[in-house]
Amino acid sequence: MLSTLARAATRRPLTVMLLWGLFLLLGFGLGTGVFGKLSDDVPDVPGTESQVAAEHLDGLDPAGDSITGVVEAAAVADPAVRAEVRRAVADLRDVAGVAEVPDPYATPGLVAGDGRALIVSVTLEGGLDDDAEESAVDDASARLHGIAASEVSGVHVSGGPLLGQQLGERAQEDVKNAELISLPVVLVLLLVVFGGLRAAGLPLLVAVAGIAGAFLALFGFSRFTDISVYAIQVTTMLGLGLAVDYALLMLVRFREERRHTPDVAEAVHRTVAAAGRTVLFSGLTVAVSLAGLLVFPSTFLRSMGLAVAAVVVVDMLAALTLLPALLARFGGRIPPAKARPEEEGRIFARLARFAARRRVAVLAVAVPALLVVALPVTGLTINLGDARQLPKSTEARQLYDAVEAHFPPGTGVSPVTVVLRPGTDAATADRIRALAPGTVDRDLAGGTRVLELPAGGPADGPAATELVERVRDLRGDAPVQVTGGAAQLVDFRQMLADRAPWAALTVLVGIFVLLFAFTGSVLLPLRTVATTLLSLGAALGAVVWVFQDGRLAGLIGAEGLGALSLTAPPLIIAIAFGLAMDYELFILARMREARERTGDDREAVVSGLRRSGRVVTCAALLLAVVFGAFMTGGFSPILQIGLGLTLAVLIDATVVRMLLVPATMALLGRRAWWAPKPLRRVHDRFGVREETAAPAPPRPVVR
Repeated sequence: MLSTLARAATRRPLTVMLLWGLFLLLGFGLGTGVFGKLSDDVPDVPGTESQVAAEHLDGLDPAGDSITGVVEAAAVADPAVRAEVRRAVADLRDVAGVAEVPDPYATPGLVAGDGRALIVSVTLEGGLDDDAEESAVDDASARLHGIAASEVSGVHVSGGPLLGQQLGERAQEDVKNAELISLPVVLVLLLVVFGGLRAAGLPLLVAVAGIAGAFLALFGFSRFTDISVYAIQVTTMLGLGLAVDYALLMLVRFREERRHTPDVAEAVHRTVAAAGRTVLFSGLTVAVSLAGLLVFPSTFLRSMGLAVAAVVVVDMLAALTLLPALLARFGGRIPPAKARPEEEGRIFARLARFAARRRVAVLAVAVPALLVVALPVTGLTINLGDARQLPKSTEARQLYDAVEAHFPPGTGVSPVTVVLRPGTDAATADRIRALAPGTVDRDLAGGTRVLELPAGGPADGPAATELVERVRDLRGDAPVQVTGGAAQLVDFRQMLADRAPWAALTVLVGIFVLLFAFTGSVLLPLRTVATTLLSLGAALGAVVWVFQDGRLAGLIGAEGLGALSLTAPPLIIAIAFGLAMDYELFILARMREARERTGDDREAVVSGLRRSGRVVTCAALLLAVVFGAFMTGGFSPILQIGLGLTLAVLIDATVVRMLLVPATMALLGRRAWWAPKPLRRVHDRFGVREETAAPAPPRPVVR
């Protein structure tokens, strides 16, 4: 397959580049339409009690979404403010698609106790189609912002579908800014690595293809399922980073091959045959790592797993087709590597020899150090989050801050909703009602009753989640279901706990099979997983320390929130694990080549790190730049994911790959490549063998 790709790239490079050009136009044209289709409904999990109850209620009493406006003034009771607000309320009631707008002056709880703010709640009609809802939201938002009495100091509008729209706009702005920051920095670093603009520019072309693939993949999935606002930043940062990684590996190998092979086409064939195999397996291992997300029934996690895996495949194909075509067309102008194999990577060779000689000491220091950094993971907790996750410049955050400043705690928090199906006895209903003072009791069609219990704090706070669990413990066998934000969080946490072992098993089995096919060893996959978990644990521990505990959070424009976003841990774990496999394969490929060439296990470790250390270090640095650029947006879940992936990449590429890998390889010695005889026979028959590049086809002589 790799030989076929290489021949296609060298025989018809212009055709390959044209096809990729069309793909780019499609990605940046059609694909960017995903920005208008983003959702902030992360915790929905089909089949859970909270989701089933919510769907049942919606079928009986289809209520529309709502948006909220907060008006701030020196005194909202001022006649001019009162008159302007009431004119706005009257106009809002006439907006097509608006069902209800209560008078804030006549409704208890909508005017702040300090008299300096009031809430205008706009409820939309149920059953509106997307266009009608968007029109109603835009008209209502514009009228609320139009409250312009001179005494009014500010109007903030958000919530419901408007929140998703604001988040989508913020995501688009963050992606644009991150690309403007990261691409020039990546280009400068590539110039330093390659010393020429031509070689440095090729990885950026592959990276642009990765970004286009991210947009197009997300747009395609948006036709079938909701796409989270988090997906844009995550897929774009990964698509950009992996594209540069793969292109860097291929280019370094191409320059090495050019040192021995003057013919460009032959050098491209040899590059694809050697480094291309590593890229192929690297892409597969990253995709397998993300396949663990498909085990979870969460729509969000599944869509993220599919979308990111699709982006990885695009990057892999671009590195194996677009880059060889570019090299075939322009590679003759890229100078070959200057240093000979025995002269390059001296620092990495010294590190490898040091770690191999002092293997016990290295393990005794590095492993406990990483475990200490990982300790905060033992206290990790997740929640739904609130507007504090957004930058203070966003309107949703400004609305949240205004409510916090002027209204009692818990204002605007959704209640714990208890659905009493027909057949629920009165005694059970009375016991549930007694759990929270101020419970609202409503009758619906078909004999269903609804109890709305005040949450007693934020929907993801301990009081609300404990209330959900108390209701579920108390109901016995009665047909009672609990829904609402707190119930969704409880169900999401339980879903993670139930499915995490199966997700881990899926990933570990897949990684074991791929690494066994790549190396022919059963111990190397186990060693790889163990060392990778150390770097992953340390990175996740640092994220908990910063974002949950609030230590040093201000240095990156964040704040301690008491918990991580429920999106961050599973995505950090899945993506960081896949990226670690990237670097492991880069190193193992070189070690295996040296071992098969010399038969010396100890020297193979040194030679492997000598030949791959520069690529791994540069790739990690470039990825850190990409992830760091996405941390400039200020959206807390993305900050958490960005910091976690940045630290995971840097720790893995330095402490783990440069020290722990040679130390553990030296400790295992020849046993590192061991496999039982039956598995050895399986590998001999089905495993990956070294591929010899096909010679370049003779060019016709033009007479």
